[in-house]
Amino acid sequence: MTRRQDNIDVPTTAEPTAFGKKVFVRTYGCQMNVYDSDRMTEVLAREGYEATDTPEDADLVLLNTCHIREKAAEKVYSELGRLRKIKDERARDGKSTMIGVAGCVAQAEGAEISRRAPVVDLVVGPQSYHQLPGLLNRAKSGEKVVETEFDIDAKFEDLSRAAVKPVRQRPPSAFLTVQEGCDKFCTFCVVPYTRGAEVSRPVSQIVEEARRMAAEGVREVTLLGQNVNAYHGEGPDGKTWGLGRLLRELAEISGLDRLRYTTSHPRDMDEDLIEAHRDLKSLMPYLHLPVQSGSDKILKAMNRKHTRDEYFKLIDRIRDAAPGLALSGDFIVGFPGETDADFEDTMDLIRRVEYGSAFSFKYSQRPGTPGATMANQVPEDIKSARLLELQALLTEQQRAFNASRLGMVCDVLLEKKGRQPGQLTGKSPWLQAVQVDAPEDLIGTIQAVEIIEIGSNSLFGARIGRQDEHLSTAPDLKEVAFDA
Repeated sequence: MTRRQDNIDVPTTAEPTAFGKKVFVRTYGCQMNVYDSDRMTEVLAREGYEATDTPEDADLVLLNTCHIREKAAEKVYSELGRLRKIKDERARDGKSTMIGVAGCVAQAEGAEISRRAPVVDLVVGPQSYHQLPGLLNRAKSGEKVVETEFDIDAKFEDLSRAAVKPVRQRPPSAFLTVQEGCDKFCTFCVVPYTRGAEVSRPVSQIVEEARRMAAEGVREVTLLGQNVNAYHGEGPDGKTWGLGRLLRELAEISGLDRLRYTTSHPRDMDEDLIEAHRDLKSLMPYLHLPVQSGSDKILKAMNRKHTRDEYFKLIDRIRDAAPGLALSGDFIVGFPGETDADFEDTMDLIRRVEYGSAFSFKYSQRPGTPGATMANQVPEDIKSARLLELQALLTEQQRAFNASRLGMVCDVLLEKKGRQPGQLTGKSPWLQAVQVDAPEDLIGTIQAVEIIEIGSNSLFGARIGRQDEHLSTAPDLKEVAFDA
């Protein structure tokens, strides 16, 4: 991964303690884990650690884990088995290796990880990674460290005070966590138990970090939160700001040309946020708004606290404000008690809404969640059949949406080299991957591109000349409607 790095004055700690040491971080799961991994490498950089791309070359290996997907913990234990062999091989060469497990699996199974995998030197939850230097010192003294306390405010205060230049050059597109935790307690979800209650960072912290990102060459920022549109941070005026007002503030930062946010809940999509999609040119015309099911009975069992009709009305309001917006969603099939009629309600919702993209999963039991102990668990073969049918419909809609871009001119942020020589990969305003023939010196620029071909997983475009990085020659994206 390449990142741009400019000179910027930021505080550092006094004396690094691990000059010449290397750290390898493997990231699983969501975008927030990507953000957390970057912050961990920054924390360790203050201690003299340099990032490496291979665990065989690392003095410290960190697995930043996710507990959302099925069998997430078992995948971690399998990886730890491979790392044990690497640790043994390095030991034979006289090199020491420390292994840590971070993230949501660490939070959920801290003591169990230490018991099952003695190779692990430290376990650290997602709210404690700012304490890594001290935890490492304890582990070096022979202590088996398990730190899973919740103190999100302390984490972000510490990271803000001790901000440093990134270990690697920043990419043109980056993540920025603004909110963590969730108070919704959906019956299928572990997030309230692994990330804690909803907490929002102060506006001043977020704006400072966004400005630093822009100074380092970031052109697009995606605001992250387990329930990001529930953001309720303290503003510089002492009042509570919502996500819409925060986006308006970030839109004023010079050089920050694109804004996105994920993941949202329908219950927190307020009018100010909807109007931000109408008003802000830098807020990209894409919204990930999971509904999970189209059945009122299943939505109630999931504790979603909205109905299908309320979701339809919300989508109408959003599309009235931003007609060209691409909608994405999440769907779970086979939730306990789901009948054929309930599943058909979900299929009907998908047909009526018309998604540009979506994610879909079979329900899987998560220990400690209410759904895991519910009666009427759906047989695996029925879940698999329903998922295939649902994904076929979503794929059809995605292809139709992609095809509707053919011949359109849009702005594309070029982010990295493509698979083919002379090719760069970027993102459309609607979050589609776009392949463009262009020289490498255009990485990090926004180019007007005509979409000339539709692939199975990405679009192909041709540049319409070389344009100013901060000007757009594309049509007003808010006025482009999707006709499937």
